Amino acid sequence: MQKRVLTVIVLLVGISLGITFLPTAWTAINYADNMWLNNSLTNGLIGAIIFYIISLAIVDPITVGVKRIEKQLNELSLTYILFGVVGAILGLTLGLIGTTPLYQIPIPFINSALPILIMLLLGYLGFRMGTTRIDELKKFFSGRNKKAETNDGEVLERKADDHFHKYKILDTSVIIDGRIYDIAMTGFLEGVLMIPNFVLYELQYIADSGDSLKRVRGRRGLDILNALQKEEGIAVEMYDGDFEDISEVDSKLIKLAKLLDGVIVTNDYNLNKVSEFQNVAVLNINALANAVKPVVIPGENMNVLVVKAGTERQQGVAYLDDGTMVVVEDGQHYMNEHIEVVVTSALQTAAGRMIFAKPAHSSRNIKDDTPDKKLDYTNDKAAK
Repeated sequence: MQKRVLTVIVLLVGISLGITFLPTAWTAINYADNMWLNNSLTNGLIGAIIFYIISLAIVDPITVGVKRIEKQLNELSLTYILFGVVGAILGLTLGLIGTTPLYQIPIPFINSALPILIMLLLGYLGFRMGTTRIDELKKFFSGRNKKAETNDGEVLERKADDHFHKYKILDTSVIIDGRIYDIAMTGFLEGVLMIPNFVLYELQYIADSGDSLKRVRGRRGLDILNALQKEEGIAVEMYDGDFEDISEVDSKLIKLAKLLDGVIVTNDYNLNKVSEFQNVAVLNINALANAVKPVVIPGENMNVLVVKAGTERQQGVAYLDDGTMVVVEDGQHYMNEHIEVVVTSALQTAAGRMIFAKPAHSSRNIKDDTPDKKLDYTNDKAAK
């Protein structure tokens, strides 16, 4: 269909050019008085034939180019295209108004080429401003009016956009970690998950790293993003803008969170602290994991596997299923063994929680062992 349309357009152009320029050609070769050749019908027909032959060579490349442009446009959001076109039109308009005095200057370059260059430059700058400041422009034109009503006995009207669609901006570390998928699937993480382009580029860079460990982590992060996007119950959006004046990804995340009034989701300790200092809301996956760990009480028994020696003398170290470290007194004597331990205390740190315990048999009272020892002594004496 596209080829036919392009061919018809080329034929129409050939007819128009034939009617316009062929009379001059007939005059140049002294055939202007030949009414069989020099008439509108013949000139248009000759022009159509010439351009039909030309169309056989140019229609296919033009069709391929048009399909590529359509594909690129389909990948862009309607908002991106709309704000870009509006910005370009405003830039060209300012360029047209600003370069009008230049046409009065009797200098060839200044009154001809320079106005065109200025208009093109302003049009490009307008397009860039429109596409990189989409969220700021949305806020500027939206002008949300919030009404605070505190009448008793009345149900307050709440907008879903204000309470249930707050952006959760994912950083690189939490995507690579992978637990964000399970948390989102549970439904506890409300709102829209946003993945900025600069985070996606960093993930791609990690996935293409020469280090095998980094490459595996980067590819796992990309797999997590694809899994999140395929889930129907999880809202995922991309942010196409960038902050070219900021080089660090963490700083870009904080800037984006301020613009969107969003929440950063991370497990990076440093990003967490910097965001809190700049009054940006943060959801720390590690803090969530520590909060949902089972509570242990001093005196509680548990069965653990001692896997390595501790830092202090005779200490052993074991781990629970959730990764909590258990420091066992005199645990080195039970290396690579499952033993019953009694919790003595628990310590909460910024890195996580530590549990201190001792073997269960070490807490047994000596008096409790006395009857058993007397019974053994009596049996031995009777045997003799």
